[in-house]
Amino acid sequence: MSGYPRSELIATPEWLAENLGRPGFQVLDARWRPDGTGRRAYASSHIPGATYLDWRADLVEPDDESDVVQVAGPKRLTATAARLGIGNGMVGILYDDTAATFAAWAWWTFRVYGLQSTRILNGGMDAWLAPARPMSRAQELRPPTLFTPQFQARLLVTASEVREMLDSRAIQVLDARTESEYLGYAGTTRRLGHIPGAVNVPAAATTEPGTGCFRQAEELWALVRGAGIDPRRRLVCYDSSGPGAAKLAFILCLLGHEDVAVYSGGWVEWGDRLDLPVAR
Repeated sequence: MSGYPRSELIATPEWLAENLGRPGFQVLDARWRPDGTGRRAYASSHIPGATYLDWRADLVEPDDESDVVQVAGPKRLTATAARLGIGNGMVGILYDDTAATFAAWAWWTFRVYGLQSTRILNGGMDAWLAPARPMSRAQELRPPTLFTPQFQARLLVTASEVREMLDSRAIQVLDARTESEYLGYAGTTRRLGHIPGAVNVPAAATTEPGTGCFRQAEELWALVRGAGIDPRRRLVCYDSSGPGAAKLAFILCLLGHEDVAVYSGGWVEWGDRLDLPVAR
């Protein structure tokens, strides 16, 4: 994947086909459906050797009283990694069929806990199937692995921290939602609009419609520069509830930005809290 400063974050279908089954590599199927049928899609057919990962069940800390998404705690993450067969020093290859949205959440969550070698399959399941590569229906079970979480606190921010950042010239807040949501024309929260000072960089614009592949490097650079993103500042991404923000964070890291964080509570939290400022 030439042109990306951090091209090692992407796996091409050709590269994956050559490395499938290689020791130290583990493929993770991150396909997800709101109705819970993502696991059924995995059981029907998946890339050989892949284990199934449900981002909501495995990588989010449950909260029966709120819809606000919070990244899984170390205990849940360690148990998930062991079940998936992801251990210290291993390479994980993530894929989905929704333009990397849920694969990106998994990538970012593992990064929060110190696993830096995870990649996302460019184009996901569709790209793998394009030349009729092999598929499997086997229930893949992996020997438990040792994963030692190394929490990277700087990659996570809370609503209170974001509010404190609003007057800082060293930090730039990025809204990964659609333009209509950003402008306050659409949404389901008590208040519509965006975090004051945030600039709009829709996560959906970073991949190609139809294929779900990441846009070419020059297109991504144009998107980032057109939004006025300052590479010298700390970048904080948010969307409605996490995955879109993680996808934008992945793109920024792919382009070489190092100091990138995610506010996973997103507009689901911010828009419903009357004590937080809103711009339209």
